Amino acid sequence: MDKDDLKSFYIAVLLSAIIVFGVNYMFPKPKAHETATETVNVEVAAVDGQTADSAQTDAASEENAPVYADLKDTLAQDTRLPIKNEKISGSIRLKGARFDEILLTKYKQTIEDNSPAVELFAPAKTEGAFFAQYGWLSSDKSLILPDSDTLWRVEGNATLTDKTPVTLVWYNGQGLKFSYTITLDENYLFHVTQTVENHTGHAVSLTPYGLISKHASEENMAGGIAHQGLSAIFDDKLKEIPYGKISEETETFETTGGWAAMSDKYWFGAFVFNNAFQAKVNLRKTGDNTFQLDFKGLPLEIQSGASASLSTELYAGAKEIKLLDEYAKTISKFDLTVDFGWYYFLTKPFFYILDYLYHLLGNMGWAIILFAALLRLLLFPLANKSYENMSKMKKLQPKLTALQEKYGDDKMALQRATMELYKREKVNPAAGCLPMFIQIPIFFSLYKVLVIALEIRHAPFIGWVKDLSAPDPLVISEWAHIWVPSALDIGVWPMIYGFTMFIQNRLNPKPANKDQARMFALMPLIFMIMFAHFAVGLVIYWTLSNILSLIQQKIIMYKNGVK
Repeated sequence: MDKDDLKSFYIAVLLSAIIVFGVNYMFPKPKAHETATETVNVEVAAVDGQTADSAQTDAASEENAPVYADLKDTLAQDTRLPIKNEKISGSIRLKGARFDEILLTKYKQTIEDNSPAVELFAPAKTEGAFFAQYGWLSSDKSLILPDSDTLWRVEGNATLTDKTPVTLVWYNGQGLKFSYTITLDENYLFHVTQTVENHTGHAVSLTPYGLISKHASEENMAGGIAHQGLSAIFDDKLKEIPYGKISEETETFETTGGWAAMSDKYWFGAFVFNNAFQAKVNLRKTGDNTFQLDFKGLPLEIQSGASASLSTELYAGAKEIKLLDEYAKTISKFDLTVDFGWYYFLTKPFFYILDYLYHLLGNMGWAIILFAALLRLLLFPLANKSYENMSKMKKLQPKLTALQEKYGDDKMALQRATMELYKREKVNPAAGCLPMFIQIPIFFSLYKVLVIALEIRHAPFIGWVKDLSAPDPLVISEWAHIWVPSALDIGVWPMIYGFTMFIQNRLNPKPANKDQARMFALMPLIFMIMFAHFAVGLVIYWTLSNILSLIQQKIIMYKNGVK
């Protein structure tokens, strides 16, 4: 395979991958019919093979609910326990002891100044329903157990904060006292201790459970480059299932320790188990775009006059990478809730470098530009050799043209003569491909960082760029005031990028094959269209990288006497 064929191959690989991600971004899956039915239940064949009808909590009473209820009206219907720290606010619904209102006060829904905070947890029957609750199961049908209609009483503190824990209490009228003791750290982690006191006069066997129910949005269902769906560590192994692949058939996993999460691109809710906790975790689709993740612990035998407790943790918050790394010191692989992708060994270091440069410069856009310069400096020796070789190739262009005219359609003779010429002139036709091969993982790693890193979400640059994680907003239709098909609505930065790529192609030696030459001529246009739908931060990086490459290449060509 000669130099042009190799270069064509690597460009085809890169272009194919870009097209795949571009299609996923521009053409998400069709929106499914949505309802807000609340089919919250823990399946009946749950406790050691015995039936537990009391496990069903809301399936019958709310199955025919309206599509969406007003959020404010829904929140006002119930008595609530306020939640507040520096990063979240919201409340626990005392009816059912349900965590169903969590606002991430540090983050806004849009880049507008008056934008409301991100809503993570929301009550059932509202748009974006997402909530968690705990409970108990029993094979003894005569026992009255707490469910979604149980009204819990608050003992002690009336607000849950990072300094004031709360206790919720309920008596079943049969001699059982149930309680939840809930603490909240300064970030997003709730510690929940479930306790049962037995005063029935006989032993009882109870099985603890917890569930998370989520109505996935169209963006959640579409997926894309960032994983959205189940993320979990079961027995120290990562398990990921996208929302679109979760079926109505229950999928069951067993684990000791670990965690299980309903994960979106930037936020997630997760149950965290201590290292000795043995859990059976179930996952299934319970309605149109509605999913349930639940767990059951081992049955607890509680003698009369005794009590039993167990603790789990509930994370309801943002994917702050440095914070998750801190949690990962005690929670196994908790940082993997962030989808770093195949190039984890590059993606995560890239994030930390960008974060350091951001804190150094105070602007993520300038951090990306400095990052591009540092990468070019790191690759400078390799690129130097490549450009020197390409300069020699360009000087050989007249001799290669003469060989083509001499041998005409005799491809075998032309190839032999060409290879002899390369050998005589000490030119390696494949040397120009190595930098491109190295840049492929760099490209995807940086793209991944810009897509998944919450720290880059809504980060502004200069001028019209207000969000580096979104496509360039100043597109043709905006500044030219004309209608343009969405696929061709190209921003200013992608145009600048396309121009730099066009100039770069002009400096490279032309492929001998006319078809390859036509393909190379179209590359700037194709890439410009594709990059128009990528994060503008990535386009800025690649544009500067191209400019630095042009400068380096031009200097080397001048030294080698190439016009």
